[in-house]
Amino acid sequence: MNERIVIIGAGHAGGTAAALLRQHGWQGAITLIGEEPVTPYQHPPLSKTWLTTAAEEPRIALRPDNFYTDKNIEMRLDTRVVEIDRAARDVILESNERIGYGRLILATGCRARQLKVPGIDFANVFALRSIADARRLKSAIRPGCRLAIIGGGYIGLEVAASACTAGMDATVIERESRLLARVASPLLSSFFHDAHHARGVEIELSADVAEIAGLNARATSVRLADGRTIDCDAVLVGVGVSVNEELAAAAGLVCENGVVVDMAARTSDPAIYAIGDCTRRPLALYGQSW
Repeated sequence: MNERIVIIGAGHAGGTAAALLRQHGWQGAITLIGEEPVTPYQHPPLSKTWLTTAAEEPRIALRPDNFYTDKNIEMRLDTRVVEIDRAARDVILESNERIGYGRLILATGCRARQLKVPGIDFANVFALRSIADARRLKSAIRPGCRLAIIGGGYIGLEVAASACTAGMDATVIERESRLLARVASPLLSSFFHDAHHARGVEIELSADVAEIAGLNARATSVRLADGRTIDCDAVLVGVGVSVNEELAAAAGLVCENGVVVDMAARTSDPAIYAIGDCTRRPLALYGQSW
């Protein structure tokens, strides 16, 4: 029987799982597969220190690159899995190579949700989910420039604060009547609203975006549904995430806006586990799942 543990997703969850397997005594083979060309790294700094560091990029790797070699963890970076063959217990790569597993861990995470408005494809309209996204956004963070941020969640607010620190004008556009409406209480929303406004962030609430207008393939303003326009030199779209559950769903695993797991992170296939942002987990205390 193949005892290899394959982990799909070399982000924070996948990288941590590989490290903990070794820490807790797993001696068998581990293969960690990631679509990005870099080893696992921290994501929180991407909207903070990363954007405001003038010279060298901050070191945000979870562990030194030689950690994986030293711990005999096979890294398959810049590699995409296109199918899970549950009957054969193989994962199939884009190259058609098959990698067998005894146990499979899905750590496929989320991706930035797309906003469906005209102008979303302009070159200076950004998302922020990966290190590559952060590098593109950082190129637009310049003193004196104007940044329009669509979405008043944590990512949007963190980038707004970073932009103001860098000498930019930042405007947050939120469709709900308060910031962080889906994740925070009204009291906490009010605190963050006042804190950011005091630091120079302009905030537009109950504001629906109708269009990102531009010239020569570059955004120059955001037009709201009420006809007002917000001039800008760049746009960040931070309107939430979509779960990367397609690979699991195509393999026949139970998914409900996330790969459904039990309290031990097991999916509907006892040989497959799922962890991190791609999962829908039971919350026993509240009698529901999330």
